Amino acid sequence: MQILLTRKLHDFAIKELQKRYKIFIHDGKIPMPKKTLVEKIKNVDGLICFPYDGIDRKVIESAKNLKVISTYSVGYDHIDLDAAKKKNIRIGYTPDVLTGATADLTIGLILDLMRRITEGDRLIRAGRWRQIFGPHDYVGVDLDGKTLGILGMGRIGQAVVKRARGFGLVVVYHTRTRLPANQEKKLGIRHVSFDDLLKNSDILSIHAPYRKETHHMLNLKTLRKMKKSAILINTARGKIINEGDLVKALESKIIAGAALDVFEKEPIGKNHKLAKMQNVVLAPHIGSSSAETRTKMAEITVQNLILGLRKKKMIYSV
Repeated sequence: MQILLTRKLHDFAIKELQKRYKIFIHDGKIPMPKKTLVEKIKNVDGLICFPYDGIDRKVIESAKNLKVISTYSVGYDHIDLDAAKKKNIRIGYTPDVLTGATADLTIGLILDLMRRITEGDRLIRAGRWRQIFGPHDYVGVDLDGKTLGILGMGRIGQAVVKRARGFGLVVVYHTRTRLPANQEKKLGIRHVSFDDLLKNSDILSIHAPYRKETHHMLNLKTLRKMKKSAILINTARGKIINEGDLVKALESKIIAGAALDVFEKEPIGKNHKLAKMQNVVLAPHIGSSSAETRTKMAEITVQNLILGLRKKKMIYSV
């Protein structure tokens, strides 16, 4: 069987695949250009892809022998599920393993923004710290007693809740499918409407999946409902926020700040408007980027592919 990887995985994962299959690894421009992907996928039996690869209808219909798609990600909105289903192509993904790493980063971004850590780092490196700060200079905001609003309450949202407890944060949440009452009680959280989530949150953290209903869910209209002192955190999917509207909201002081790990179009550069703002913390899509997590993701991606091609139950399948 022949396997296509849209970029190189860990060495141990490559060796595991080479024991069983003939593999082709794209080593050019990332993401793999659409024209190249359509050409290379024609005769392969399996595909290992990444969240920035557009595995759309055209790509899937070009694949004559494709049986399994194994994506190195928790999200799978980059894959046309309907097109895959019509061709009986199985899809594997890597959900549970990156929960802790993404939740850790979320808390890190909250702390960074509220205590102005990165802002202070930039200030020192630019040579602008010229005197010892006084009682009212360069102050941040305490976390204790603040309301953390979570949009989406899946695995990552719940992991953030557990970490938030240690900082004395009060947690409310909104999600399409409410958790059972006993689970809410155990987590110490309260379900609210989307409007109330916006109005009452000092910190709004996004942990919802990207789908048609969540596209640009945070826009100028919804951002206007937030507190002027509120901050917005996104470690989920960039397209949940209308980036242009967020820039306007930050410039107009509709909200106080934002910390983002994901963007509408990635990567972004130094000339992006968000990159020029002092009340914004930016991370280069590193939610799952710990050595332990990335290794485990590679293991699961390979095993999902192998199991799928053997027509056995995958570790995680869509």
